[in-house]
Amino acid sequence: MSVRTSEAVRSLYIHVPFCAQKCVYCAFYSEASNGELVNRYVAALVRELELVASELKPRTVFFGGGTPSLLNLRQWETVLRAMERLDLLGASEWTVECNPATVSLDKAKLLRDFGVNRISMGVQSFDAALLERLGRIHSREMVFNSFDTLRRAGFDNVNLDLMFAIPGQTREVWRETLREALALQSEHLSSYEVIYEEDTALYAQLQAGEFEVDEDLACAMYEDLVEAATAAGLHQYEVANFARDLTLNSQRSTLNFPSRACQHNVNYWRGGEFHGLGPSATGYVRGVRTKNWANTQLYCEQLEKGVRAIESSEALPPLKRAGEIAAFGLRMNAGWPFEQFEKITGHDLRREWAGDMNRCVESGWGRLLPGQFQLTREGLRFADAAAELFLR
Repeated sequence: MSVRTSEAVRSLYIHVPFCAQKCVYCAFYSEASNGELVNRYVAALVRELELVASELKPRTVFFGGGTPSLLNLRQWETVLRAMERLDLLGASEWTVECNPATVSLDKAKLLRDFGVNRISMGVQSFDAALLERLGRIHSREMVFNSFDTLRRAGFDNVNLDLMFAIPGQTREVWRETLREALALQSEHLSSYEVIYEEDTALYAQLQAGEFEVDEDLACAMYEDLVEAATAAGLHQYEVANFARDLTLNSQRSTLNFPSRACQHNVNYWRGGEFHGLGPSATGYVRGVRTKNWANTQLYCEQLEKGVRAIESSEALPPLKRAGEIAAFGLRMNAGWPFEQFEKITGHDLRREWAGDMNRCVESGWGRLLPGQFQLTREGLRFADAAAELFLR
């Protein structure tokens, strides 16, 4: 039975778990691609789409991974035709993640023809030695070629992903990476500091003493990022995200973020609902968080039986959920307007979190304004630590 349009879930995330090879820093669920398993996954994904389609009217769609662009033309067409049949096309923002080594003009045109209008390309670095250090399979030339291919296919909204504080990366190399990335004039830039997560090859190398973390260098690189991106006409709207603003001056004051900001991610940071499909994907619908099995084989087996491949579900207590929304939302430069936070969560940030906001202000991490609370530039640099104060 179909839900009313006003109650439909407006955001859809789809996880494609396949990669050419595992990168040393990656903690996301992914595995080496295998032709037979990929076909089985595509069939299972179509089945999962069929099971949730009646609840969906997506304004934003995001295919993440893994490497979604590894799917071949036939596999992509199977997924896209299924979405067409289920009336899931037409999102105002539809992103597909891709790696430079996996973009062809035919594939880019196919995606564009079905309504994909945003590409997020995992560049990470332009330095050959660092690309090898990270386990990336592309070369710097592939980045430029792939970017040209995307433009030729009609994509006018492209994000570039970069990484900084990579072991062995100097500040000079990082500044050159920023210069080359910004020269491409993409509409969006995401740039993340390397995180050492357990169960990754990079974490094991750190534990073995193969290198040391230089926090001062990482801070300097973050400052370089903010200054270079801003000078290139990009607006920072979240800790690691910068976008162009194409709105007219008269409209600008009504928006908390630039027009090319990733709407799908803004929905996460503002506590919105979303369905998550594919192995390991999480979703949040009607107060319940779900997580799919992080096992492609098991995922396929469950869907082949005609049931969702959900490993766990949790109904969050309202205060705990409000604390999570507070923490995530503070990653955005705009912070939290008090009225908006109360409208979304039913809780008043000034009552439940007054002490936490004051602690941030005293440490120089926060700024308390008459109608909102936001992190300072220094606070954004340490947003994860600041956010922990707000969790309940």
